[in-house]
Amino acid sequence: MAALNFQLEKFSTPIGQMLLVSDEQQCVRAVDWHDYEERMLLLMRRQYKGAALSLRDVTQASPARHILQAYFEGELNGIDDIQVALGGTDFQRQVWTGLREIPAGQVLSYRDFALRLGRPSATRAVGLANGANPVSIVLPCHRVIGSNAALTGYGGGLQRKRWLLEHEKAIQPLSLTLPGF
Repeated sequence: MAALNFQLEKFSTPIGQMLLVSDEQQCVRAVDWHDYEERMLLLMRRQYKGAALSLRDVTQASPARHILQAYFEGELNGIDDIQVALGGTDFQRQVWTGLREIPAGQVLSYRDFALRLGRPSATRAVGLANGANPVSIVLPCHRVIGSNAALTGYGGGLQRKRWLLEHEKAIQPLSLTLPGF
């Protein structure tokens, strides 16, 4: 069984503590939220089947962490420069890398995203792959919404999806305050 050794960074954002997993080459392997750490680990085990995963806590900020912190301060396009390394199937990787083609400040429905990928009959499969995205925000799955403009499905919780889309000015802010943020 192969062993994969990754670094784990934990840092604060306006919407909770973020987990950032990268490899020795500084390629990001996973991004998720502290309260979804088990989900992140499950997705990683699925991506790297048969490999023993090892996460080592690090305190020194990586280049990806600096870019993500700048994203939360308003520099939205820097995330496009973060290098990622992905496991998963060919189809999943096609969906995940396709997410980067949705610019900040825009949203696409799952159906329109499937059409853009050249997979018009695969809307549900695109949705499932999107839901298994291991590198949230960097591969901006939050920019995909329901065909009726509903904010459906986000692994970090719908309140975070709404915050991210408001932050990117893709949707109008709600006038109410969301608990916990």
